[in-house]
Amino acid sequence: MKIILTHEVSGLGAAGDVVDVKDGYARNYLVPRGFAIRWTKGGEKDVAQIRRARKIHEIATIEQANEIKARLEGVKVRLAVRSGEAGRLFGSVTPADLASAIKSAGGPEVDKRRIELGAPIKSLGSHQVSVRLHPEVAAKLGIEVVSA
Repeated sequence: MKIILTHEVSGLGAAGDVVDVKDGYARNYLVPRGFAIRWTKGGEKDVAQIRRARKIHEIATIEQANEIKARLEGVKVRLAVRSGEAGRLFGSVTPADLASAIKSAGGPEVDKRRIELGAPIKSLGSHQVSVRLHPEVAAKLGIEVVSA
């Protein structure tokens, strides 16, 4: 099935790309979550608009991405969350929580879709997350989750 990506999808492409994927993947995952729309001749007009929006939000050069990476890696992020007695969290830490914690810690504004959690963060302590700034640049960020 031919689709137009509306958001960046790891391993598949960036917003505005026209890609061919299996029918079930498009029908059951990408389209319902808003990551893609079905390709049509009329939808081809949307590609230019999506690409213009992507250019506004994306980091243009590797130098700019490395500069933001240096700023991110210099920030110490502490996130206060509710937890039980054994250090287990009530729920888990989401990329949106991390994006707001980075900004409040004095770091640069990061889009929540660029934050990649290796596994769900469900306990107190130090954790590592990756922030994909550019296709070739990713920042490793240390997060300390503390009890509120």
